[in-house]
Amino acid sequence: MITDTTDSLLKSYQQLIDSYDEILDASGQVKPHWRTLFATLEKLGMKELTVRNQEIINKLRENGVTYNVYESPDGLNRPWQLDPIPFLLEKNEWDTISKGLQQRAILLDLMLKDIYGPQHLIKEGILPAELIYDNTGFFRPCNDLKLPSEKQLILYATDIARGPDGRMWVVDNRTQAPSGSGYALENRSVMSKILPELTEGMFVSRLSPFFTSLQQQVSALSNRTKEHPNIVYLTPGPNNETYFEHAYLASYLGYTLVQGDDLVVRDGFVWLKSIDGLERVDVIIRRVDDEWCDPLELREDSRLGVPGLLQAIRSGNVTVLNPPGASVLENSALLSFMHNACRFLLNEELLMPSIATWWCGQPNELQFVLNNLPRLIVKKANRKQVFRSVYGRMLNKEQLANLKNQILKAPHEYVAQEEISLSTTPSLVNGNIEPRLAALRAYLVANGNEYQVMQGGLTRSSAEKGRFVVSNQHGGLSKDTWIVSDTEPVQKDTIVLNKTESVHHHTSLPSRSAENLFWVGRYCERTMSATKFLKIIINVLHESVRFGGVSKAEHIDILLKALTHLTLTYPGFLDEEHEQILQNPYPELHRLVYDAKKLGSVASSVESFLYGVIAVSDKWNHDTWRIINLIENSLKRIKRPEEPSTSNATSLQKVLDKLHTRLFTFYGILSETMPRDSGFYLLEAGKLIERILSRISILRATFSFKSEESVENDLIEAVLINHHLLVHYRLLYKSNMNLEAMLDMVLLEKNLPYSMTYQLDALLDCLSKLPKPIQPDRLSLAEKAVLEASTKIKLADIAELVNFEPESLYRTALDTLLAEVTSLLSSVTTSLTNLYFTHTEIQHSFMGSPENLETNEI
Repeated sequence: MITDTTDSLLKSYQQLIDSYDEILDASGQVKPHWRTLFATLEKLGMKELTVRNQEIINKLRENGVTYNVYESPDGLNRPWQLDPIPFLLEKNEWDTISKGLQQRAILLDLMLKDIYGPQHLIKEGILPAELIYDNTGFFRPCNDLKLPSEKQLILYATDIARGPDGRMWVVDNRTQAPSGSGYALENRSVMSKILPELTEGMFVSRLSPFFTSLQQQVSALSNRTKEHPNIVYLTPGPNNETYFEHAYLASYLGYTLVQGDDLVVRDGFVWLKSIDGLERVDVIIRRVDDEWCDPLELREDSRLGVPGLLQAIRSGNVTVLNPPGASVLENSALLSFMHNACRFLLNEELLMPSIATWWCGQPNELQFVLNNLPRLIVKKANRKQVFRSVYGRMLNKEQLANLKNQILKAPHEYVAQEEISLSTTPSLVNGNIEPRLAALRAYLVANGNEYQVMQGGLTRSSAEKGRFVVSNQHGGLSKDTWIVSDTEPVQKDTIVLNKTESVHHHTSLPSRSAENLFWVGRYCERTMSATKFLKIIINVLHESVRFGGVSKAEHIDILLKALTHLTLTYPGFLDEEHEQILQNPYPELHRLVYDAKKLGSVASSVESFLYGVIAVSDKWNHDTWRIINLIENSLKRIKRPEEPSTSNATSLQKVLDKLHTRLFTFYGILSETMPRDSGFYLLEAGKLIERILSRISILRATFSFKSEESVENDLIEAVLINHHLLVHYRLLYKSNMNLEAMLDMVLLEKNLPYSMTYQLDALLDCLSKLPKPIQPDRLSLAEKAVLEASTKIKLADIAELVNFEPESLYRTALDTLLAEVTSLLSSVTTSLTNLYFTHTEIQHSFMGSPENLETNEI
């Protein structure tokens, strides 16, 4: 039982309540399940709750859970925010709410079919014609689209909040691509790990049955009678606000995550461009808004959709859910007509009320709104028109007059809603438990002729006291939603597959994902090569201060120029007009590390690496996300550099050491955990190509021309360090630095991981594991190029390579060999691009036979 002390959490919280609160029943008494929760919080203590809250923050960051905020400096990296205090609803009350939600879903499904069908609602005057035809969510090309099921609205979400009468009221509808269910699932996963004791004394309903029903419904929608339908999850891409959720749900449900460019329509069917070739798609779960789905029939400037998609749907060759055109139901003005529509279509009264809404497109309603602006909330009828809700009570006379003029210019574009006193709920705010306004997004999925309601949802609370602004785009916090009882047992949240289905071992790798994995490998290695060589140079610079000499200066000059060749940051240390750059290299080294706008810099390469990582978020496990998060922290540190005047060898070295170690750890985790599939081999191929090219670049820059013996000895040592071979070399040759011995080791030693022979053999092995859709029994062009490069290296005469022309000191054989290998390795990227990424070859063979401003914000 909770203590009776005046400073108890429950009593302290009750003193802060100034309106209807979720913890209180109609008589003002604390509800039993809330009392139970507060008793557990009391036992836990505020200090421990604060510690657990930080653990939640860390866990979400480790898991890579983000919500992208448009036009925010940290938009692509903003961590998801989860309040440790859940939102509780008693099971009996939720059952009543569920009936109202199911009725809404059935009604909206009938309305969708009518609007794009016989249009009885318009003909009978239930809905004004202009409300539909002037709606930016209404698309005439969607008139004849029909899913192969009774229900057309498969997925439905609605925002609800408790009104002054104690009942839940509908605030808004989400019908085209409902978002947030993945975040609700992640919230539950994190809460169950960090705060499991909060469930003490009550049982919490599972979320997994909802997702099991979704899987079953999606499988039933496949328009082909085959054992394993090809189902894809269509995302606008990594810059979308809820991209994490897209990747998370695709992985959780077992579907292939794709972007519009991954799909192509041929002969009326939709095909997935995978590295195995073109694969026919049966079902598309879309997270791309309606207007962006098909540039041929909807928005012509869209690069997010699939040209010809609508015709493929009409032909019955692919199923898309929800079908394009469903956004017509998201018009806020429809809320004012739902009662009449319900009576007309269902011959029933609405079980769950909507917030009182007036559409300004009607004269009487317009006049009412203009006369009552100070007590109303004004919104745009169409969500696609960017417009933040305006609270009339917060405007002065001049602002009210301006708002009236705006409405009068285009009345049909505006709706007004009554500002009512919604309920508050306990939230952890700045270390205290305080009441905050909250709304719950509930989720439903069609299940045969009915709808199944998720036993939970995504609750969002306002960051500002007394203001109903719960959108995550504007700073709202999320909460885990618990449907609680004292009788229902808790079971683990997992998807239970239909027992009649056999296991499907093959998962397609879209060409876009394949390309991103390839470049993740390349950019990771590019960054590591630069950091490794920078560290070598900084060490040499540090030593030269203490043990200076003429030979050291020439040695350093060659290494600095090699660094410019390696990073391609010309003119850099090759700038003959600014010789002082070699005398004081630190400003340029500083730019090479910290300047993200300088292509080839460490900061620029890490940014490109992380962008590729985010683009294939569904490929990484939790351990990988932990190290990715640490690499992101390194990038943030790099973006807040010291001034060049204060930067020194020690500070640069620390930054580079930490980043290099974290990138090596990233490789290690992938090596130990990543499935040996096509994605792994493409990532490895990218890494090996970049590693070979970087080592060649340094060899050419340091040894293509002969230097004095003392200088060359220092260069040999630097190259051996760069190849992780100095210790091994000294075991064999002691302190005798010999160019012929070094080249023999770094080029020909087949048992050393950083030798060129070893890496070329490893690269050839990776390429041999990739699919060959055209001639599986033949070497691909990429394999031929690598085999030729490997053969040239293995046939090389090391004694001949070290020879040089007496006058020019140019080592013709060495530089020519390395240039030829560079050319061959560069052609491998082109061949892989043609074969797997752009399908130049595959498509030929087959023929022989803006960012989405997703308005579904959460």
